[in-house]
Amino acid sequence: MIHKVLVSACLLGSPVRYNGAAKTLAHPLLEAWQREGRVVSVCPELMGGFGVPRPAAEIARAESGDRVLAGAAQVVDASGADVTALFVAGARAALASALEHDCRFALLIDGSPSCGSRFIYDGSFSGQRHAGAGVTAALLRAHGIEVFADSEIEALGERLAQEEA
Repeated sequence: MIHKVLVSACLLGSPVRYNGAAKTLAHPLLEAWQREGRVVSVCPELMGGFGVPRPAAEIARAESGDRVLAGAAQVVDASGADVTALFVAGARAALASALEHDCRFALLIDGSPSCGSRFIYDGSFSGQRHAGAGVTAALLRAHGIEVFADSEIEALGERLAQEEA
C-alpha cells in the first residue's frame, strides 16, 4: 500500500508563509512522492482564514499547541491580537484533509505556531525557540498521525519504506 503524506504547502514552494514567502524543501524524496501522487498539500493558517501576508504569530508564554487545543494557552500575533480561534480552525481543517486522504504521516515546517513539531517560538517575538509543537502538529499527533519536521525527511522516508515493505 502506498501511503499519502500531508505536507506543509510552504515546503512545496507555495508562498503562503506569514511574510508571503515559501520555505521550499528541494529533496529527492519529496520530489519522488510528488511524482507518485502521494503528497497532500495543506497550509493550516490559510485553511483557518488567514491571508498572505499576515502578522507573525507565536504561542504565548512559551506554551505549546496541545495547551492551545486544551483552551489553556493562546496564539497571539505581533500586534498582540489573540488569533487562537483561526489557528484551531486551521488545525481542524488540516486534520480533516489528512483523514479524507487517509494520511498516516505528515511532513511539516518546523518553528511554525501551526506546523512546528520539534520546536516553536516562545511568544516573545524575540527569536527565542523552545521544544514544543504547534497547534496543527499537536492535533495531528493526538489523532495518531506521525508528524515529522522538514529536517526529518530522511526518517520519514525510512518510516514509509518500513510500512510499505
